[in-house]
Amino acid sequence: KIAGLQFAPARPPSDLPPATKLSEGDLVGELKSFLDRLAKEDAFSGTVLLAKDDKVLFKDAYGEASKRFHVPNRIDTKFNLGSMNKMFTAVAIAQLAERGKLSFDDPVSKYLSTDWLAREDAEKVKIEHLLTHTSGLGSHFTDELMNASRTLYRDVNDYKPIISAQELAFEPGTDWGYSNAGFIVLGAIIESVTGQSYFDYVRENLHKPVGMINTDGYEMDRPVENLAIGYVKETGPDGKTEYRNNLYLHTIRGGPAGGGFSTVEDLFRFAQAIREDKIVSAQSRERMWSPKPASPDYGYGFGLADGDSGRWVGHGGGFPGINS
Repeated sequence: KIAGLQFAPARPPSDLPPATKLSEGDLVGELKSFLDRLAKEDAFSGTVLLAKDDKVLFKDAYGEASKRFHVPNRIDTKFNLGSMNKMFTAVAIAQLAERGKLSFDDPVSKYLSTDWLAREDAEKVKIEHLLTHTSGLGSHFTDELMNASRTLYRDVNDYKPIISAQELAFEPGTDWGYSNAGFIVLGAIIESVTGQSYFDYVRENLHKPVGMINTDGYEMDRPVENLAIGYVKETGPDGKTEYRNNLYLHTIRGGPAGGGFSTVEDLFRFAQAIREDKIVSAQSRERMWSPKPASPDYGYGFGLADGDSGRWVGHGGGFPGINS
């Protein structure tokens, strides 16, 4: 979709043989061959886990966690998630709704003061609008943040001046616009409701109960064991490939909108836990995984799609040096 125009997907070549369904063994073989080829060409560095139901079919690690010291990635290496953290924030909100601490229909003004959002906006923006990117808020990666020291942005409240300076791009609920700022506000609501920091609440109520032992909003200026550094591939003046790390580009600590760290094994535990109703009820899960009028491809912190094998739910994440 470009400038309001939509285009049909490209048609496959007519001489392609009909697609055949692969066995699990063939699928794993194809995946391994593909990843080996990417790693050999230095086109992929990271970890991969493929599972069906409760069975892990394949997992492996490729490339280096630190190019400076040539430390190889391991299957339990912690990688920056980018926006995948939005799923954790949505689950935290759903837990609090189940416990009667808040409602998806509550306005922001019920929990946050006007130093977060102007009263008029805070009364119009509901928690559901924040979860579905229909609030009208934008991104917290503004010029103010990008030109400032990253050490100034460590806790949720540190983003208050950036969020409070924003004007809504549209009337809440009438349109869709991807909003990192909206999820920062959700983190502030979690703190207001629970009296805990966002990080403590998510750690105690989501990560620990399901055994996600390598997942957290780690601070990048502290020594965290087995944590990968993100790299951007560039072409140097001599035409050769060079790498630049992203330590001075990203925030010093991830949060409600993204930037935390996890492993493929921990993410598998998260997937199992949410499918098995261990961290939220089936009713809450289905509400998070259902499209809304203004966001047909997005639920509550989860992207949605229909494929040949059924419904797809999940979230990706991206930033220079990060692809999750």
